[in-house]
Formats: sequence, C-alpha cells, structure tokens
Amino acid sequence: MGEILDRMEPILAKMPSVKSPEGHVHFKNKLAWTAAILIVYFILTNIPVFGLSAESQDMFQYFRALLAGSSGSIVHLGIGPIVTASIVLQLLKGADLIHIDTSEIRGQIQYMGLQKLMIFIMIVVEALPMIVGGFLQPDQAVASALFGGNATILSLLIFVQICIGGVLIFLMDEVVTKWGIGSGVGLFIIAGISEAIINGFINWAPVNDAYPVGFFPRIFAVVLDGANFIQYFGTDLIAFITTVAIFLLIVYVESTRVEIPLAHTQVRGARARFPVKLIYASVLPMILVRVLQANFQMIGLFLNNVGITIFGTFDGQSPTSGLMWYLAPINSPSDWMWWMPMYTGGHMPWEVLIRLGIDTVFMVVGGAIFALFWVKTAGLDSKAVARQIQMSGMSIPGYRRNPAVLEKVLDRYIPRVTIIGGVFIGLMSVVANLFGVIGSVSGTGLLLTVSITYRLYEQIASEQIMEMYPFMRTFFGKE
Repeated sequence: MGEILDRMEPILAKMPSVKSPEGHVHFKNKLAWTAAILIVYFILTNIPVFGLSAESQDMFQYFRALLAGSSGSIVHLGIGPIVTASIVLQLLKGADLIHIDTSEIRGQIQYMGLQKLMIFIMIVVEALPMIVGGFLQPDQAVASALFGGNATILSLLIFVQICIGGVLIFLMDEVVTKWGIGSGVGLFIIAGISEAIINGFINWAPVNDAYPVGFFPRIFAVVLDGANFIQYFGTDLIAFITTVAIFLLIVYVESTRVEIPLAHTQVRGARARFPVKLIYASVLPMILVRVLQANFQMIGLFLNNVGITIFGTFDGQSPTSGLMWYLAPINSPSDWMWWMPMYTGGHMPWEVLIRLGIDTVFMVVGGAIFALFWVKTAGLDSKAVARQIQMSGMSIPGYRRNPAVLEKVLDRYIPRVTIIGGVFIGLMSVVANLFGVIGSVSGTGLLLTVSITYRLYEQIASEQIMEMYPFMRTFFGKE
C-alpha cells in the first residue's frame, strides 16, 4: 500500500482544495466567513434539481437530518460523501492497511489528498445508484420539451447537478475549516436540524387530524377544541420531555471533565489545566455510525428497487422485513412500542426486541470503535497531545519534561475516557431515538446539534482569548 501511495503522491498533492490563510485570520473575519458559508448553504438547500420529477424518492429520508442536505435540492447528498470517505479511511488506518505518518508534512499531504480523492469517489458512488435505481426520476415533460423525450439525457443532467452539489459542500466545508470557526460538517448539521426543530415547535400547518403539526400551535388547538389530550398530544408530550432532557443532559456532560494540571517551564507561576472531557472524541463518531447504517439501508433499498429482495423488502423508503428491517435504526416510539395503538410495524414482540438489541449493540460498540479511530486520526491521542504540550512550553508538575513521559501519563486518561464517552453517547442516542424528539429529527440528530453547538461556543470563546492574548495560540496549536 505504501508503494501505491508513493506513486499517487503527485496526484494527491494536486487535488482541488481551498487555499489556506498565510497568516493569522482575525476573529471577526472568521465570523464573517462562517456566516457567509451558512447563508450560501441555506441558498443551496432551496435550489431544486432541474428536471427532477415530483415522484422521486429520497433514499436517505430517515437519515436526512444527519446528512445535512435537502431532499430534491442541488445539495441532495449533503455531507454523506465526506462522512463516508472518513469512515473508509479510518477503517483502513485502524486496520493498519495504510501507513501514513501524519506528524510529517509529507504524510499530511498524502492523507489530505487521499481523503479528498475518496470524497470525490464517494460523491459519484452515492449519486449513481439514485439515478440507476430510479430514485431520482426525470420529469418527462421537461425531457420532451428540451431533449425530444430522451429521459436518459435528463437523468445524466440530474446526476451532474447532484455531483456538483456534493463538490460544493466539500469546498464549503474546507472554507469553514480553514477560514472560519469549527467545521463545515458541524455547521451544516446545526443549520439543518435547528431549522427542523424550530419548524417542529411553531409550524401551524395542519396534519391528518386537522390539528397543527407544531408543538405550541398544536397544544393550543387541542386544548381550545376540548379534544382528548392524550389521544392527540401524548406522543408530542413525550417528544417534548425527551428534547428538553437531552438538551440539559448534554450540556451537563459536556462540562464533565478530568483536568490534568500543567505548569510553564520558563514562566514561573504560570499554570494551566488540560481538560479531558467525558465526551472526549465529541459526538462526531455518532455521525459515522449512523451514516454507516444509512449506507446499509441505501444498498438494501437499491437492491429492492431492482427486484432483489433477499436482504429484505421495503414500503417506500421504510424496510418492512428481512435483514434490512433488523439493521434499520429505531427512530420513534411507533417503531417499538408494540403494546401501544401508535405501533404500526406489524411484527412480533420478540422480533422488535431483537431489532432493538441490534440497534443498541451497533450504536454502543460502533460509538466506542469510531471514537478511538477519530481520536487517532484527528490528532487527539496521547502522543499528539503530549507533543502539543511539549511545544507549548508546558509540562506536568512532578514529571520530567519529556514527550514519552507525558504520553504515558495521558495514556492513563485519554483511551479510557474516549471509550467511556463513545459508549455513553451511543446509549444516549438509542434512548433519545426510542422516545422521539420535536421536529421529526432523530434523537441522534438532536444530540449531535446540542453537543456541536456547545463545542462551537467553546471554540468561539477560545478564539476570543487568543485574540486578546496572542501567545496562547501556541498552546492551542494555532501557530
């Protein structure tokens, strides 16, 4: 594999990328870039794919909140290709199939180039089945008017638009990472899920029972009408309680940490603390786990549409039987409460329990594994942190100022906390999905949004500190 990477190095070094800033980017400029990309993102989500039929299906309907895209828009793929490429690379690196030393400049160029190449491949791999499988269908009226009824040409045009949208999301993510605050992936998830949650709270559009779909308009309409509160509002009340509970719990857990004392070797009396949070790897590994599930469902749905039902059958985008049903995530009480009238699955209790067990194991084990991979590839492992502390001029009081010694001390905390945090977030995600949340977003989606927003707030605070005290940039690894 190393020889292949060496041969590919000229190609990897020339992969399209956003130019990195040559010097320090002022905090106000970072805010401006972040806000500008956010506005562009919302504009793109409202640009429909030209020539797309209204009868088209959304392969990722139940994962749409996590993918941060908009169905039928030019950014239909969302962050799917970026996350899928990250999954593939982390699995390859975790299995020791690729040997890239990211501590060296050459290794960083190889890894970033390989990641970009993988993203472009995944854009095509995820867009092509949507066209070939008949999910994104061409509008026959447009095909007749422009291409003499040749729907194949219009399908090719739809494919090109979807791929362009995928590339735009990738480039926008790079702009935020290099010129803005946080990451584009996190920013797009916050934007999409926040929009859905706000819609879930105040949308006054009526649904099948003639009452508004939004939480607050619905509660007023049900009370004023004197209708059966439990019948028309029971599940919404459970979702509201779950939403509030997740918000409060994640904010509390994000502030839970083990603090390792540090002292400056040259500035006497200068002390600091390195925080090892309970959710050390952040909640982004949960995106990797859910997107992996989404890819499984995409394969099953594609096979079902071409007549291969050996892995399960689907009703629209929902699996109804077979392996795909067991592997599908549980997103609401109606998916598992077989004793309640809301349950519409039609499966035996033991089947529901098996599916619940598979989902729980998948999220807990997957959360722990991807958390370890994420810490390693993101430069948050003990070795990378020890090197960062060494370069900042800090050391742990009572220990020799040596990277190997620092690494051994950090090894007592970081790997264990990473696994515990991954397992905890996996369990939280399952519990949140079991009871549902406001806005028709999955519990995982809400969990991600709250955690990413909290971390974005912390990053904004650290950026302001570095703006006031420039010497702190060395400790934060910004220079």
